[in-house]
Amino acid sequence: MTTPLHIDATTFLTPGDPAPRFIQRSVANPRYAFDSAAGRYLVLCFFGSAADGHAQAALKTAYDRPDIFNDDFACFFGVSIDPEDEASGRVKNRMPGYRHFWDFDLLASCLYGVAAKNASRANGPVALARQWVVIDPTMRVLAAIPFQKDRGDLDEVMAFMDSLPPPERFAGVEIMAPVLFLPRVFEPELCRHLIGLYQAQGGEESGFMREIGGKTMGITDPGFKRRKDYSIEDRDLISALQARFLRRVVPEIAKVHQFKVTRMERYIVSCYAAEDGGHFSAHRDNTTKGTAHRRFAVSVNLNDDFEGGEVSFPEYGPRSFKAPPGGAVVFSCSLLHKVSKVTKGRRFAFLPFLYDDAAARIREENARFIGETGSNYRVSDQTSAEQSA
Repeated sequence: MTTPLHIDATTFLTPGDPAPRFIQRSVANPRYAFDSAAGRYLVLCFFGSAADGHAQAALKTAYDRPDIFNDDFACFFGVSIDPEDEASGRVKNRMPGYRHFWDFDLLASCLYGVAAKNASRANGPVALARQWVVIDPTMRVLAAIPFQKDRGDLDEVMAFMDSLPPPERFAGVEIMAPVLFLPRVFEPELCRHLIGLYQAQGGEESGFMREIGGKTMGITDPGFKRRKDYSIEDRDLISALQARFLRRVVPEIAKVHQFKVTRMERYIVSCYAAEDGGHFSAHRDNTTKGTAHRRFAVSVNLNDDFEGGEVSFPEYGPRSFKAPPGGAVVFSCSLLHKVSKVTKGRRFAFLPFLYDDAAARIREENARFIGETGSNYRVSDQTSAEQSA
């Protein structure tokens, strides 16, 4: 059970604050990354225990509004600190729209100021300043509404949700994702050559990185990502690709972001194929120790005779991008992004990551966390496939 606690208002999140990101166990996922749900309104309800009458009323109020919590306009996330909620089965997901976190270690509660920073279940009952937190599609706080003794918070939250504009206009206007759109990075002949390499050699199923037991591990999940990659080994071709980036991409990043790119990671030709259901669900590219050094991702389309397969940035609305052959979309690895399913043909792309010398030192430091035995990456190593740009 929980007991009331007054926490000074300065510890609460307020409108405009970034919503803390966290990974926590949920009803259906042992490691649910909360920020992966960005791109629509998110409502966290720190109800404490579903055995409490106010908590039960809060859940009923939310469940009674599937028109709001439908995974398009908004998602509801209940946050329980009571193991009995799980053991008894009295708290369950309802799809679409309703999910619950098991915050038994108080990770999320402490991050959001609901529990004191030094709170511990080992010290007995945990005092909570229960509240609702409404978050915009870019993971910034819109409102923090404390539970009220007269349960007035229930109507207040729903009235606030009813007042919100469509998610794509959360800022009052439709906004543009902070990306660079650069045509003419590769010439048509180079695009055809790279596609030809893939078609001649074929590709291998491409996975993605997850943090498992403190290690960065490559895993595959066709439901999350389906793509095949061909790794370029030709040193002359790698040098030619670097040259295009130095002339046509690096200066634009320096102009817009005042960031000096000096290094490039991986040289692959990727294929999202309709026959495979090629796609990549919403993700960020730098969320593990083994990928923390990545600063910018680049997606260079090599062809345009396909349908679907467009990259989009859910935090900034539904607009998607399809660069022309040889054109690139350049974006921060911190941005949530996804690739829609290819419905016709095959999308071929060149997909490197860019970073600088300072990030290279981070990469070397974190190399020991990659896989079971670690990576042999060294900042000074210029003979590997990851060379300076």
